[in-house]
Amino acid sequence: MMEEGVYGGGKAGAPFDPLTFVQRPQVILRAVTWLFSVIIFGCISSQGWTLNKEGKEECLYNGDSNACNYGVGISVIAFLASIGFIAGEYFFEQMSSVKTRKRYVMADMGFSAFWSFLYFVGFCYLTNQWSKSPERAFGTSNMQAAITFSFFSIFPWAGAAYLAFLRYKQGSDQAFAPSYEAEPNTTGGYNSYPDATDPDGGYSQPPFSGQPSQPQSGMQQQLPY
Repeated sequence: MMEEGVYGGGKAGAPFDPLTFVQRPQVILRAVTWLFSVIIFGCISSQGWTLNKEGKEECLYNGDSNACNYGVGISVIAFLASIGFIAGEYFFEQMSSVKTRKRYVMADMGFSAFWSFLYFVGFCYLTNQWSKSPERAFGTSNMQAAITFSFFSIFPWAGAAYLAFLRYKQGSDQAFAPSYEAEPNTTGGYNSYPDATDPDGGYSQPPFSGQPSQPQSGMQQQLPY
């Protein structure tokens, strides 16, 4: 069983509490990123294209199809990733391996930071193309909504990356923490010095003192004639 608190997770094998799960900051941020991704690709997909004079589909962002594809692409991936990370949060408590938790936290941190950057690029890109687009009565609100929520999406993804970084830092600190503590010597212990005396009155006479040993009483030393 894993100790409680490793990489910000609870004890492996603990019972699942749905109320506590939905109140986690990571889960709340993933729900927000999921909702914003639905709004963005929904707005662009529904009214982001129109037919030009030649009868071909044209993106409302100044006729730049790459702008529409970029907004839809990163939002669809964000939609799937948000669902995946919500599921990952559920299984995170069941991960009994420290290495598995570490890999998940690193993937969360890297992906979230990268997607926050992609949404920042998308916001700048779509805003620039929309400023060059001619005025239209069709799809204006949808295109502006996609730009607005692209900007809003920067922050929950960055927040998720920050929370993952805190988890990673916590796990690293625990990895380098000492696994044991020295117990205080309250009983006096054993003296390690060779010339220390025994307080219990043991053998105190050092060997090889240089004095010849005296014969024991009652025994006569026999000499040859």
